[in-house]
Amino acid sequence: MNYNYFSEIVEKANQRKCKISSIVKEWEEEKQEKDIAEIVKLMSEQWQVMKRAVDSGLNNPQISMGGLIGGEGKKIISYMEKNNNNDIYLKSAARALAVAEVSASMGKIVAAPTAGSAGIIPAVMLACIEKYGSSEEEIIDALFTASGLGIVIAKGASISGAEGGCQAECGSAGAMAAAAAAELMGGSPQASSNAAAMVLKNVLGLVCDPVAGLVEVPCAKRNVMGTTLAIVSAEMAVAGVTSVIPLDEVIAAMDSIGKSLPAILRETGKGGLAVTPTGLEIEKRVKGEKKNV
Repeated sequence: MNYNYFSEIVEKANQRKCKISSIVKEWEEEKQEKDIAEIVKLMSEQWQVMKRAVDSGLNNPQISMGGLIGGEGKKIISYMEKNNNNDIYLKSAARALAVAEVSASMGKIVAAPTAGSAGIIPAVMLACIEKYGSSEEEIIDALFTASGLGIVIAKGASISGAEGGCQAECGSAGAMAAAAAAELMGGSPQASSNAAAMVLKNVLGLVCDPVAGLVEVPCAKRNVMGTTLAIVSAEMAVAGVTSVIPLDEVIAAMDSIGKSLPAILRETGKGGLAVTPTGLEIEKRVKGEKKNV
């Protein structure tokens, strides 16, 4: 079996009256030529790495390599505790920042689908555990749903900021997380597709403009954006809100837009926020520090 479009996976899941994750697991079993139990074990290990990255970023924050971020996730948690605030969106924002900070300080993360977007999926999955009571087993299954969509996006467009802008990184991660979350919320395969489409439609054209060429600013806070979009879109889809433009067409549009973006807006650090006065000052400082090392 081979799936080039997410609608094919949805159709197969509908035919079989099963979850998308079940179809993706079978697909992986065939591709990898491994027993499904072994593949599930590997996914479980990835999930443990994701959770440890969240814990590390919140409980032992590190300043990033470029010195631009670090400790923001913990600040949000402290703010919430001080104000007796248990808002799931704010808590998810803290978790997404925490992983982005671990990534930028050379800690261990899971590129999901990239290092620059690594905070989105774990933050959303933890929100589903907390808000919807999802079990560890259900989370691991949902990660297969996310990965299946990631494969389709990589085939039909890109998951690389250098190739398609940040829409391809944080956008793809948000879509993957939304599809997984919709499944965890009890949504249908089509709901997962609608959720992912709604995320991607809201980030079309998002550029990749890392300040000083570092995956720190604005990348970390775009992880928060992707996380929030994913949760809201999943809830909308499960509530019955649909995407007028089908997911596969949205992915094709993302591909076309990515190819239309000028090089300065595709991870070169030569456009957007990277060339603002502050961005240029930071680049000058970072380059000066590197020369002195």
